[in-house]
Amino acid sequence: MELPHFKYHPNPTATGSIVPSAEVCPVCGESRGFAYDGIPYGSNELEHICPWCIADGTAHEKFGVEFTDTKGVGGYGRWEKVPTKVIEEVAFRTPGFDSWQQEHWFTHCGDAAEFLGPMDKEDLEQMGPEAIEVIRAESGQQGADWEYYFSKLDRESTATAYLFRCRHCGQLGGYSDCH
Repeated sequence: MELPHFKYHPNPTATGSIVPSAEVCPVCGESRGFAYDGIPYGSNELEHICPWCIADGTAHEKFGVEFTDTKGVGGYGRWEKVPTKVIEEVAFRTPGFDSWQQEHWFTHCGDAAEFLGPMDKEDLEQMGPEAIEVIRAESGQQGADWEYYFSKLDRESTATAYLFRCRHCGQLGGYSDCH
């Protein structure tokens, strides 16, 4: 079965946001082979929402849940403002991702960017110097402090980087977060 397409999160299985699952979706009542690996924001702590109920907005419409805090789209004012329809697409119809504190969704060229995933040191090195510089600049670290921080970036513990790519010009953006 082919997963729905999410323009702002094009590969949610690679990022770990959507995982194989035999669980029944609490929204549609079906077991469709995949589920969201997180608990969305809302008064109902819904688990195992299928990607189809995220993509078509049913989960949001039926339960009022959000997969990313609306204020996080644009990094709480850190990055460009985007139209309300973009914020709603990311928050209501796109799988979010787990972060240590609060997720931020990079915006650029008047739109939300594509989430590339959580990154550790090796992932950023594979992405190249631009990716490393984006995270270094955001962290505010320099010299030996940056080298130490960079060496500790990890997907599972300590500090994690979160990388995005602009859908229009290809510019990378992102941030790092630690527990």
